[in-house]
Amino acid sequence: MGTELTIGEKQDLVKALETHELGDILKPLIKEIHLFDTYIAGTSYLSDKSVLDDVKVEDKLTLRREDNKFDDNAIEILAQDGRKLGYVPEKDNIIFARLMDAGKLICARIKGVSQKGSFTQISIGIYLVDF
Repeated sequence: MGTELTIGEKQDLVKALETHELGDILKPLIKEIHLFDTYIAGTSYLSDKSVLDDVKVEDKLTLRREDNKFDDNAIEILAQDGRKLGYVPEKDNIIFARLMDAGKLICARIKGVSQKGSFTQISIGIYLVDF
């Protein structure tokens, strides 16, 4: 059943299309619209800081809404392997949270990684994935 295509969420659709032969046909129809530049918040509080050693410029990141008692609009940022990198900063997340809650697919790409003492600053661009 190598030609089977199963999809649960929009994020799964993009991942499925990237690895399925149908993706070669539809990939030109998918575009990422740049919305905003920001940084990843909370990298100092990661339980597994080894994820910071593995990220590089141009990596595509997954954004996922999180039920968070401190921030109703919390958006988690995950590396390509699914490990948590941090959050979209609270000061920047309200519009993206609303878009995601409305069913829109939002992703991010790393624009820069810099070390400032023991702190790793990761700059990202946030994109709307349009079909």
